Amino acid sequence: MPWTRRHLIAIEDLSRAEIELIHATTAAFKKILHRSVKKVPALRGKTIVNLFLEPSTRTRMAFEMAAKRLSADVISFDSASSSTTKGETLRDTAQNIQALNADMIVLRHSCAGSPLYLSRLLDIPVVNAGDGAHEHPTQALLDTFTMKENLGALKGRKVVILGDVLFSRVARSNIWALTKLEADVTLVGPSTLVPHWFTDLGVKVSHDLKSALADAEVVMLLRI
Repeated sequence: MPWTRRHLIAIEDLSRAEIELIHATTAAFKKILHRSVKKVPALRGKTIVNLFLEPSTRTRMAFEMAAKRLSADVISFDSASSSTTKGETLRDTAQNIQALNADMIVLRHSCAGSPLYLSRLLDIPVVNAGDGAHEHPTQALLDTFTMKENLGALKGRKVVILGDVLFSRVARSNIWALTKLEADVTLVGPSTLVPHWFTDLGVKVSHDLKSALADAEVVMLLRI
């Protein structure tokens, strides 16, 4: 199937087929990393702006490296080096980036819904690199790709997500991705961080660490 979406905002929005298409494309591009020249011209002539208005190390580096390996021109900046420190709004910042003819914005923001807001405001694609406690879609795509590399199809595989699930955007995106891929997902932690209503998303909830880990095939540890 062809990719038809303009933006990547949330795993919740994606179908299983779309997730599997991204995984298949990832596998093809991963082969580039084993070449002596780790670069292809897929995004030559395009300018990607990494707008990270929340602290990030790995995600920001990963996006910048990926764009450069696809031959894009990359501009990365954070809140400390932007006019947001002087009171400029996200809307004004993003519209100025678009006016400078950028081809895409990768946004990380502390407020849930910020990437969706920009996707409705701008005429260029927006990729969500993490928005508040909402979602972190690219992290979940990478996590599930790694699981499939090691386990094969995830249908029926027992995956435990352990820690602060309630406030974790990584957990939310992984829950959506894993359930769409038909994994058997259990969330583990104290009731204050793993409330029972998560079962409405098609996963199990446990407050007994030992029993939850007994037959787990994958354990995902979250920050507390």
